[in-house]
Amino acid sequence: MSLPQTNDLAISTLRKAYLAGEITPEIVFKKIAETASQYEEHNVWIYRLSEEELQSYFSRLADMNPADYPLWGIPFAIKDNIDLAGIPTTAGCKEFAYTPTQSATLVQNLIDAGAVPVGKTNLDQFATGLNGTRSPWGACLNSHDSKYISGGSSSGSAVAVALGMASFGLGTDTAGSGRVPAAFNHLVGLKPTCGLLSAKGVVPACKSLDTVSIFTKTGADANLVLGCAESYDQADPYSRENVYGNSQRHFGQREGELTIGIIPQHQLKFFGDAGYKKAYESCVARLAESGVILVEIDYDPFNEAALLLYEGPWVSERYIATRSILETQPEAMHPVVRDIIIQGKSPLATELFEAQYRLSALKQKCAEQLASIDCLLTPTAGRLFTVEEMLDKPIERNSQLGYYTNFMNLLDMAALAVPTDKTDSGLPFGITLAGFAFTDRALLSIAERIKPILQTDQLPVPNSIGKTDTIDVLVCGAHLSGMPLNWQLTERGATLSQTTKTSANYRFYALTGNALGKPGLVANHENGVQIEVEVWTIPATEFGSFVADIPAPLGIGKVQLEDGRMVSGFICEPYGLEGAKDISDLGGWRAYQSGL
Repeated sequence: MSLPQTNDLAISTLRKAYLAGEITPEIVFKKIAETASQYEEHNVWIYRLSEEELQSYFSRLADMNPADYPLWGIPFAIKDNIDLAGIPTTAGCKEFAYTPTQSATLVQNLIDAGAVPVGKTNLDQFATGLNGTRSPWGACLNSHDSKYISGGSSSGSAVAVALGMASFGLGTDTAGSGRVPAAFNHLVGLKPTCGLLSAKGVVPACKSLDTVSIFTKTGADANLVLGCAESYDQADPYSRENVYGNSQRHFGQREGELTIGIIPQHQLKFFGDAGYKKAYESCVARLAESGVILVEIDYDPFNEAALLLYEGPWVSERYIATRSILETQPEAMHPVVRDIIIQGKSPLATELFEAQYRLSALKQKCAEQLASIDCLLTPTAGRLFTVEEMLDKPIERNSQLGYYTNFMNLLDMAALAVPTDKTDSGLPFGITLAGFAFTDRALLSIAERIKPILQTDQLPVPNSIGKTDTIDVLVCGAHLSGMPLNWQLTERGATLSQTTKTSANYRFYALTGNALGKPGLVANHENGVQIEVEVWTIPATEFGSFVADIPAPLGIGKVQLEDGRMVSGFICEPYGLEGAKDISDLGGWRAYQSGL
């Protein structure tokens, strides 16, 4: 058995191979080890798990049904300022290192969904930098051309995904660290709404502004990882409830008229990079030709907000996060990082309040401009520097890298870096879509819509999936066609294949404790009746993420249809029947709902 394609670790590719029994996680990780040995000079890893350390994860997978866990066997990279139990966390500073006994909340969420960590990745020390050169483990080099920077601070996680050493990577993003490396390595980089992903177990840079970010090859993979990772966490004081309504949670190709805000020509900056300028102008021209409505916005308030991040009092948060090292072992810090963070010792409380007042005013101006458009579009970065250029002017050029990114978290925005066609010289380029908090899935959907416009150099994706690549799933309640949760099927490409009934071996209940109502289908061979159901055909690669959304006491098991066929379908654990109403005689969920 071998990987379907060399270094093809896209989640959909691996899931298809796992479900077909074509490969095992052990084979995948063996290939990753071989790949890592080929790219040691890129300085991707600070710590990669040994075969012995991986064995506990593989053993756990053996007791899990791959179809029931959306990330079963999926390898992922963890930026080394995010905790993984039993593995040192360094934040890019050897003297700062500690070994946590628990994984960060979101890391544990991913492991619970079946994901397997490859290791901890290189970063700009203490997540201070957008370039990837500020590490005692060496500069992390660009995956496409090693003379160029990889982008930072989440450099290693991005390069690990780009070079085929992980299916997805976790970074952090305070100023652009989850987007700039995505652009420079031709990846999707999702910077979620602040607070959607728990920060418990994450070494802070600016605690009030940080968010964990996600690197993937596709928007669909980013959406899947986000869904598995997100959770409200009472142990994180900045955690936020997911306020998505059903329409906002929807991920798919955005339909209808699309209006996108762009920056006027006189406010764009490419810092002498003619290739990036041409690539950006080509993107905008193609969007306009495709019928997307482009509206110019005033970028000045966004840029003024961006300047507050490093030129304002928020740098004091970086001082607080690193004070233990800065005040006792300043020589342990990278000199450029130390020079930046030491400035955080001096701002006064009056300066902080003045900056907050100004930020609130700027946020109003920005919100007014975004109110009538679907999202804002910017270059992700204005220039791709060589390592030599970055080391020559580390502060100035790092600041230039943040021209289009630094304002996002201060203004409470979500952002998505999207790869486009490469420059004429073959270098990666990308744009960023942005909107205010909780527009994460909307941005992913817009990106899905414009992907074929922006990535004309990509091979076409087949529109249909063969029967052998699908799974039939029986639904009996809110997932029925026309019902409130049917979108969870249609957004995954599922199609209705049969309206039918179960065999006469089931009882049907209306469960308590949910505003939409939950159906409970329970086998009863002595006193059963037939229940009206639908059978939907869903792509096998999407089945795991669909199952992940199913709340207890419901689950997926085998259900018999009236023709005797057994299919995967919704069942209910017996403990969930406490207080439930037996509605078997009504024959199905539609009849029950119509009588309410």
